[in-house]
Amino acid sequence: MSEVRVRPQRRGVSAFLSALGTGVMAGLTVLFVGVIFATVAIPFFTGSTALTVKTSSMEPAVPPGTMIVVHPIRFSEIEPGMIVTYQLRSGEPTLITHRVTQQQKLADGTGVLITKGDANPAPDVDPIIETQVRGTVRYAIPYIGWVTTLFAGETRTAIVTLVVAGLLLYAAWMLILSVRERRKMGR
Repeated sequence: MSEVRVRPQRRGVSAFLSALGTGVMAGLTVLFVGVIFATVAIPFFTGSTALTVKTSSMEPAVPPGTMIVVHPIRFSEIEPGMIVTYQLRSGEPTLITHRVTQQQKLADGTGVLITKGDANPAPDVDPIIETQVRGTVRYAIPYIGWVTTLFAGETRTAIVTLVVAGLLLYAAWMLILSVRERRKMGR
């Protein structure tokens, strides 16, 4: 007949820290996966682009640090009230995200959009033509833009190093707790 050992339950601080660590890691994993899904997977599969708002011209609807997902749209489908992202000048990389206030036609019949930042007192000076428009804002995620900005450039290395160090410390702590528990059971 074999002997059955009943494992004693961990008590006190180590059990609390273990449960807390597990809960925090699970929560962070779910949050991380959700953010990746919303900012990378959905834009990739829908042909959209994720961008970060850097100015306050669209406050309070779209404050700085908000990540917006911009989806291409036909120029004829854009209506007043929609938020569009467009090139400041056709062919240049600088992008602006403002709300459409009017649709107009020039003397030659070319359609243009009049835009305005929600926080700006007056409409934008230059009307927007079709070739400047990159798309409309499908959804926005506050604060995530600041995080993605951090992960660009030189700060990426420092942040990744800190995250990896934190995960290694957590793994070491869990290993130490496991070894201590095994030693207690062996007595």
